[in-house]
Amino acid sequence: MKIDIGISDADRKSIAEGLNKVLADTFALYIKTHSFHWNVTGPMFNTLHTMFMTQYTELWTALDEIAERIRALGYPAPGSFSQFAQLASIKEEAGVPKANDMIRQLVEGHEAAARTIRSVFPLAEQGSDEPTADLLTQRLQIHDKTAWMLRSMLE
Repeated sequence: MKIDIGISDADRKSIAEGLNKVLADTFALYIKTHSFHWNVTGPMFNTLHTMFMTQYTELWTALDEIAERIRALGYPAPGSFSQFAQLASIKEEAGVPKANDMIRQLVEGHEAAARTIRSVFPLAEQGSDEPTADLLTQRLQIHDKTAWMLRSMLE
C-alpha cells in the first residue's frame, strides 16, 4: 500500500537513509558500552560498571525507537553486523582498554553520534518530518549530556 503521510517519497528515503546511520552509530555505541561494562577494572570499577549499565540500557531502548521510525517512513531498518559496520562512524574496540581509555572512547562515540544526528536534521526539516526531528532532538540531548558527564570524569 502506498504511504501518504505528507512527506514525499524522495524525502522519506533520504530521511530513512540518515536514520540508518543514526541507528548504526547507536548500535556501535551500545556494543562498545556494554563490552566496557563487562570488562572495566580499576579503582573506578563500581562507578563505571554502574554508569556503563545505565548508558547501554538507554542505548538499547533507543535502538527500537530509531528502527521503528525508519519503518514508519516505509523502509526496512538495517539489522546485521555487516550493515551496521558499513553505516557506523563509530569504530569498534576489539581489545580491553584501561578505564580512562574506555571513558575517552565513549566520549568520542557520543560526540560522533551527535554529529551524525545533526547531519540528519536538515533532511527532516526539508521533509517537514516533525516526528523524526523530535526523535533526533531527544537523542541529541542524551548524547551531548552523556559526553559531558564522561568528559567530566577525565578532568
